Amino acid sequence: MNIILLGAPFSGKGTLARKLTEDFGLVQISTGDLFRENIKNGTDVGMLAKSFMDKGQLVPDSVTVEMLKQRIAQKDCQKGFILDGFPRTIPQAEALKKIAEIDTVIQLDVPFDEIRRRALGRRTCSKCGEIYNTSTYDKPTCKKCGSPLFQRDDDNLETVNARLEVYANQTAPLIDFYAERLFVVKGQKDADATYQIVKNFLKGKI
Repeated sequence: MNIILLGAPFSGKGTLARKLTEDFGLVQISTGDLFRENIKNGTDVGMLAKSFMDKGQLVPDSVTVEMLKQRIAQKDCQKGFILDGFPRTIPQAEALKKIAEIDTVIQLDVPFDEIRRRALGRRTCSKCGEIYNTSTYDKPTCKKCGSPLFQRDDDNLETVNARLEVYANQTAPLIDFYAERLFVVKGQKDADATYQIVKNFLKGKI
């Protein structure tokens, strides 16, 4: 089963993806991780992407799609994969159609006011990267490894509003693009409740 997770920044896509990989044996694919891995390993497509990034330019969709094509061809993706953060635009979705069949698109529908609250309350572990929110966990150290938590520089209102504007203009149109295979979840519930809804939906499709 191949899945796209669709939703605004801070809607909970990453958390949902991690839970799905554990229960369904799917591979989570993040374009950010793909870029880092290919550049680190010095692949041809990674070096091509780096040549644009070094100039401060956006990496062309064709390069990103080629990275994705190579990744989903790997053996661990045979059972299925979850795309987290791609596609972000209609042209990217059109390009994706040529390399992969998508079975379902799960949209996390979270009001922008709730997203702003989550963003400003997000705290990240300085060692293991675990993410918390001050609304549900207000201690200064990580529950898992005990390391200090910190607030990222880009978790501020100005940056969040800018990201939400980009999402509304460029990514939200994908809701209509994928209307025939779209499953909408009200993501303002807690992460476990949201996941249970998605899990039950996917079990009905297997």
